[in-house]
Amino acid sequence: MGTPVTESAPARPGILYVVATPIGNLEDLTFRALRILREVDLVAAEDTRHSRKLFSHYGIATPLTSCFAHNELRKAEDILRLLETGRSVALISDAGTPAISDPGYLLVKRCREAGHTVVPVPGPSAAIAALSAAGQPVDRFAFEGFLPSRAAARRSHLEQLAREERSLVFYEAPHRLLATLKDLEMVCGAGRGLTVARELTKLHEEIFRGTVGTALEHFGASRIRGELVLVLAPAAAPERPAETVREALLRKRRECDLPPRQLAREVARELGVAGSEVYSEVLRLKAEEE
Repeated sequence: MGTPVTESAPARPGILYVVATPIGNLEDLTFRALRILREVDLVAAEDTRHSRKLFSHYGIATPLTSCFAHNELRKAEDILRLLETGRSVALISDAGTPAISDPGYLLVKRCREAGHTVVPVPGPSAAIAALSAAGQPVDRFAFEGFLPSRAAARRSHLEQLAREERSLVFYEAPHRLLATLKDLEMVCGAGRGLTVARELTKLHEEIFRGTVGTALEHFGASRIRGELVLVLAPAAAPERPAETVREALLRKRRECDLPPRQLAREVARELGVAGSEVYSEVLRLKAEEE
């Protein structure tokens, strides 16, 4: 009898880890992120030259490969082949959380489509850091990323957002900040609340809180450096039109079953009008319904 041939077990599929890295201060790398970056077989980085500074600081020896906007789709296929052999890969961007106004979305999409496990390793995010320190309502907010670079497109986009009742978060380049602030003043008004966070977690961190108008004065006085996050305060909710006596009577009558005179007193108290005026409307309604 010949020696039986046994098939080797298929390799266990690898995992893609989406790892957040510091946006400035290297101490903001989490313990878990550090462990993952050391344990995976490969790290796909937006810019390997930039990431080597982080790796050198923490003594991470894992091989690096570039994965940026212009090669992401092609590099995704290479990474998929690695995952299929049971190897694991970490995705990082230059700073913060991958795929948030950074490369990564296409790779994550392809890995999910191929049935691979994608695990987030959360950590620093410039948008969340700015929101946490803005001192503005942030129970509801919308992240808008970078505004269009061309003035006409930027103003048009801001006009669509002008009445938004959530805080709005934008990223902006330093050389466009003043132009963006002027467009915000034109579209949203100089008095709209605004926080500008510059160089978050870095040596020259600055968090300016005021209005669009005061931000223009502040940042117009000196050369602007560093990465920026803008947090625009929500637009004021539109005032509801005053309720008429008739509308209030109909509403109150739906809410509770009260005798006519008591109904009139309740509505008069709510609207701050004379009881006789409300009772006259009660009688008119009664006559119309009869």
